[in-house]
Amino acid sequence: MTQSVTDSARDNMIRRQIRPWNVLEPRVLEALEAIPREDFVPEHLRGMAYSDLQLPLGNGEVMMEPRLEGRMLQELDPAPGEKALEVGTGSGYVTACLAHLCGHVTSVELHADLHRQAQQRLEAAGVAEGTELVQGDAAHGWHDAQHYDVISVTGSLPELHDGFHSSLTIGGRLFVIVGQGPMMEALRITRTGPNAWSTQSVFDTAVPPLRGLTKRDPFKL
Repeated sequence: MTQSVTDSARDNMIRRQIRPWNVLEPRVLEALEAIPREDFVPEHLRGMAYSDLQLPLGNGEVMMEPRLEGRMLQELDPAPGEKALEVGTGSGYVTACLAHLCGHVTSVELHADLHRQAQQRLEAAGVAEGTELVQGDAAHGWHDAQHYDVISVTGSLPELHDGFHSSLTIGGRLFVIVGQGPMMEALRITRTGPNAWSTQSVFDTAVPPLRGLTKRDPFKL
C-alpha cells in the first residue's frame, strides 16, 4: 500500500470501526493514528491491516480487530509514566500502542517465532524504545517481583483466576476476557487496596484462549 492509501485506510478505521465502538479518548485515538498498523501484520495480509477482522498470526493466535484493540486500550487508560505488562505479545502492535501511551511495556509471548517477529517489527517501525519483550508462559500470571499500573491479557481465560491481581499497583487496571465461545465477557479489574479489587464487566466479545489453560470441571473436586 502507498502512504496515501494507508493514511486513508487508517483514518477510515478510526472513523468507521473504532469511534462507533465508543472509543473516544483522544490519547488512545492519537496512538492508533500514530502507530502504523500495517507494519505489524504478516506480509501476505498487509492489504487487510485495517479490516474489521481478526488476522491469523500462526500458532493458532490472532491479531485482534482494531475496534477491540482500541476499546481495550481505552478501558486500561494508560497514562504517561506508568508501567504496563502485556500477556501475549502477538504481532507487537498493542505493545507499540501501550509504549506510546505510557512509556514502558514488558510484553510476554509464549511462542518463540512470534516473540522474534514482534521484536523485529517493533525495531523496523522505530517504536521499540520503552519495550521489553520476554519469551515465556504467563498464562497463570507473571511474577517478576514488579508491580504494574496496567496489565493487558490479549488471549481469553476459560475462567477468571487471580494470577495477575497481585501484580497490579494500587489503582492499577487489569483487562482480561473470560469465558468460552461464542461469546465471552471483557472485564476491567482495578486494585483498590492491598487486598481489594473491584471488577467491572465492560462488553462482550470473543478471542482465542491463552495456551495451557483449561476450564475446571465443576463435577470434579
